[in-house]
Amino acid sequence: MNYTLNQLQIFLKVVQTQSVTKASEELHLTQPAVSIQLKNFQDQFDIPLTEVVGRKIYITDFGREIAVAAENIINQVYAINYKTLAYKGQLTGRLKISVVSTGKYVMPYFLADFMQQHSGIELLMDVTNKNKVIECLGNNEVDFALVSILPTTLNIEKLDLLQNKLYLVGSTETKFKKDNTIKKIFEDLPLIFREHGSGTRQTMESFIEHNSLSVLKKMELTSNEAVKQAVLAGLGYSIMPLIGIKNELHTKELQIIPVNGLPIKTTWSLIWLKGKKHSPVSLSFLNHLEKRKSQIVHDKFNWYEQY
Repeated sequence: MNYTLNQLQIFLKVVQTQSVTKASEELHLTQPAVSIQLKNFQDQFDIPLTEVVGRKIYITDFGREIAVAAENIINQVYAINYKTLAYKGQLTGRLKISVVSTGKYVMPYFLADFMQQHSGIELLMDVTNKNKVIECLGNNEVDFALVSILPTTLNIEKLDLLQNKLYLVGSTETKFKKDNTIKKIFEDLPLIFREHGSGTRQTMESFIEHNSLSVLKKMELTSNEAVKQAVLAGLGYSIMPLIGIKNELHTKELQIIPVNGLPIKTTWSLIWLKGKKHSPVSLSFLNHLEKRKSQIVHDKFNWYEQY
């Protein structure tokens, strides 16, 4: 046997995602690179680890046993690294955070100083939609979650970080009268929606329902970035978080369309399960945020006040 730690990590990720494509995305590798390493790992065993039926990859019983062993080995390697750093007096361990997709424009700014101060900490940040974020938190798979809509199904504690503002946004090719009624605007504009399970979609649908609006649904896309690109291309309009369109507003590629009742205001909150026993790393991060969040908001998000 001559397998590498890298091959173990790749095989374990393929098992967890049951997809070479998804594994490559989460590992930030190309799909061919993952396929090559998976084959090299498989070649060291006489018994199949996976099998492909149609276009779907399945993990064999033997493969699942190897995956368990691989996870144990990887955890032991992390433990060695942590022990070495701890011996030097550094804070060590993993910080696991699940973030709703638009939160990727927020969370890094609240992490940067902390991660720079503690080089022995490994950050695992999963960016996905609201439903999956809440599922991960409910299963106690992460230390924290970042959301803009608080879950009603979990008993949680929270730390509010930043206000979230959502506006109706379109390309700058069309000019709008300021005296247009809200019903008239939404009747005429083709709207682009996020997918079911998205917090942005939930907020958008609540606004439409509350105002009894009749809307022309144009399309449904699975990420905030995809919606933004579609709006930039002139395919339609959408209600979008201000946090994700800063550059496009600055370059005048996008415009905020004046509508009564907008912006919708929610709050970006870091949440965790009530009664959770925090690790030294997660507790230290929480203490850091409680002390530094106001300064971070002032330094990194003061442009928010222009809108």
